[in-house]
Amino acid sequence: MDIILVPGFWLDASSWEDVTPALEAAGHRPHPLTLPGKESLDAKRAGITLQDHIDAVVEAVDATPGKVVLVGHSGGGAIIHGAVDARPDRVLRAIYVDSGPLGEGGVINDELQADGDDVPLPPWDSFDDADLLDLDDGLRQAFRARAVPEPRGVAYGPQHLHDERRYEVPATVIACEFPSATLREWIAAKHPYVAELARIRDVEYVDLPTGHWPQFTRPAELARAILAAVDRPAGE
Repeated sequence: MDIILVPGFWLDASSWEDVTPALEAAGHRPHPLTLPGKESLDAKRAGITLQDHIDAVVEAVDATPGKVVLVGHSGGGAIIHGAVDARPDRVLRAIYVDSGPLGEGGVINDELQADGDDVPLPPWDSFDDADLLDLDDGLRQAFRARAVPEPRGVAYGPQHLHDERRYEVPATVIACEFPSATLREWIAAKHPYVAELARIRDVEYVDLPTGHWPQFTRPAELARAILAAVDRPAGE
């Protein structure tokens, strides 16, 4: 199976390096992506939009034969959902790692502070304790050393969706910083944060208790959760 891995904010393809070996060992073909504007600190980020990142994922889907599995971490969840909308017949399953699908008109995070066209990684004290669980000093230093600013247009730009067949694509949510029971409670309460998730017909919830970056804090467990989701038949 071709598994396309979409990083969250401030991260590139290398952020998946502790996850991909287990996927390869299981016989799959992982494709970690570096999205436009995130190639380096000096990359051009002016004018890059959320749609540009979605288009990059769609291009990766189109470059593979047969169906694919999409994995999106954090802000990457909104991006893979846009790709599911664009290619609902090509995606076997969408896996949201501490993230979820973003509905029409929503933005990933327009409260992040921008510096011109860049949204740099904020100071650690701007994150909640739940975000940083298990992210020790060494991991924080490594994360900050590899961090690339996010294009402002990706963080602030609205999502645009067109094909309701996206709701027929099975999804797995790997819940990390808060338990999946909380997501279920929000869905039952019709919370707007999970409105798009609530419309997906087949959703599996998996708990992986850790902070917001399980690819750093619990990569082996994250790989196992992805593999289990890839092997799960639709509707089971």
